[in-house]
Amino acid sequence: MKHPVTTLDNTAAGEIDLADEVFGLEARGDLLARVVHWQLAKRRAGTHKAKTRGEVSGTSKKAFRQKGGGRARRGNLKTNIMRGGGVVHGPVPRSYAYDLPRKVRQLALKTALSAKLAEGKLVVLETAKVDSHKTKALAAKLAALGWANTLIIDGAEVEESFSRAARNIPLVDVLPQQGANVYDILRRDQLVLTKAAVEALEARLK
Repeated sequence: MKHPVTTLDNTAAGEIDLADEVFGLEARGDLLARVVHWQLAKRRAGTHKAKTRGEVSGTSKKAFRQKGGGRARRGNLKTNIMRGGGVVHGPVPRSYAYDLPRKVRQLALKTALSAKLAEGKLVVLETAKVDSHKTKALAAKLAALGWANTLIIDGAEVEESFSRAARNIPLVDVLPQQGANVYDILRRDQLVLTKAAVEALEARLK
C-alpha cells in the first residue's frame, strides 16, 4: 500500500510502498497483551527477599523453661509469630522471565505496526537527521508536526546529533530498528518510522 513520506520540516517527500504482510494485518489484542506481559516480566529485577527464621538476628536458645512458668510453651524467639521473627514462605530472589515463541513475538510486532497504521498514527519520515544537537531546535520541529507523544524508529543506527537532541524531550523516544518492540510502540501515541526503518523492518519481518 502507498503511504506518504514527510520531512522534519513538514514538507512532502513522495510516497513509499508498505508491505501488506507487515503493515496490513488485523489487530489482535490478545497477542499484543501476551507480548507486553512477556516484556514486562523480563524487566522485573526479582531482587525481593525476606529473612526466614534461620536468617534473622538472634539466639536460638529456648526463651524460658517448658513448665512451671504459667506461660505458653515457647522455643526460641525467631519464629514467625514473634515480633522481629522470620517470615514463612516469604519472597526470595528469582527471575520472572519466561520463554515466548519467536513466531508469536514477530506476529505481535507486525500486529502493533498494523494497528498504528490503521489508527492513522503511523508516519514515515524521510530521514531523522538534524544540523544541531540542540534540543530546542528539534523540539520546535516536533511541536510544529504535532508529535507530542512519539516513538521514532530509525535504521540500523540513530544519528548522534538527533539522538542527543531528542534525549531531553519528554514523551519522545528514539530507537534503532533492532530495538523496535511491541511495548514501546503501544506506550506512545504516535509512531514515526524513517524510510530506512521501514526497509529494515520489512526485511526482518517478512
